[in-house]
Amino acid sequence: MVSMKFIIVILKDVKRMEESKRMITLKTWFRSKVWAKKNTDRKRETAGTNVFLAIVRKEFTDYLTSWRIIILLAIILLTCFGSLYTAVTTIQDVIGESNDAEEIAKNAYLFLKLFTVSDGTLPSFVTFVGFLGPLLGIALGFDAINSERNRGTLSRLLSQPIPRDYVINGKFVAALLLNVVLFFALGFIFMALGILIIGIPPTFEEFFRILFFLLLIIVYIAFWLNLGILFSVVFRQAATSALSGIAIWLFFNVFYSMIIELISKPLLSSASITTVEQYINRQEFVLNLMRLSPNYLFSESTTTLLSPTVRSLGVLTVEQTTGAVVSPLPFDQSLLLIWPQVTGLIAVTMICFAIAYILFMRQEIRAH
Repeated sequence: MVSMKFIIVILKDVKRMEESKRMITLKTWFRSKVWAKKNTDRKRETAGTNVFLAIVRKEFTDYLTSWRIIILLAIILLTCFGSLYTAVTTIQDVIGESNDAEEIAKNAYLFLKLFTVSDGTLPSFVTFVGFLGPLLGIALGFDAINSERNRGTLSRLLSQPIPRDYVINGKFVAALLLNVVLFFALGFIFMALGILIIGIPPTFEEFFRILFFLLLIIVYIAFWLNLGILFSVVFRQAATSALSGIAIWLFFNVFYSMIIELISKPLLSSASITTVEQYINRQEFVLNLMRLSPNYLFSESTTTLLSPTVRSLGVLTVEQTTGAVVSPLPFDQSLLLIWPQVTGLIAVTMICFAIAYILFMRQEIRAH
């Protein structure tokens, strides 16, 4: 009996060991499958990232070797250095009149005036960027898609195992990267030359104000870039998309303020206004109409950032200003003041890109 029990125990142990070995084999097989899947996914992600970076690198190189972009960049650089010269001349005259130059610079935010002041011969840096920046954005995006389609390279590119959205995303990222490099380099050169010529370094607050101002320029140009890409998706001819972008730029830059002025005249006429509240409401209504323009949003934001003495962007009554201390606004308060404008600019930029993205993904692209 003892031997039979022993044999049964042995058989059970053998069975248990076989089950254990089978389980180990199953676990090993499962782990190897999971590892193989992870490895395959990692390889696919790496290959996809490499393809996307290759598209961005190719587009970035094309922009740098394009004559229209080179000419536009040269114009922007020349005009900005011209505005720097006029600003420095004006500031040096102010500093030369006093022995307490550094004290005056700190109190008057003289370093920020490099970007806003002019002696009248040339517009300031902010004015040049507000005028030429949209043209640069449109020039970068107006033929992003339709030129590839007309040459037949788009169908050949999409016949490769490349996700379609890599094409439009790569073009946008390359153009945005060019803007980032250009304006950050320009801004830091501006600051370096300002320190060398004036001899007064910027304070931390002035530095962060300039940094945020450069970011704002990139967001503003990104809007016009996305508008150009949108037109390049909608229109088959590059000339049509370029003229459409320039027409919208002209409308907001020249005609929109005239139209709002025509609308505001009867609204703000003294005969039709009976109370102060009514006048304030109508002023705010006109102001909100102006804020539908991206140019106006950019102008309000840059003015507040580079001029700390600006304490409000709305309509104020005499009672609200009574007793107010006249002093510069801290940096964080200036950011809070322009937060709606910045959010509005980012929103219209994202809307333009989303429409262009959806239209491009749904378009039928055939080989010629």
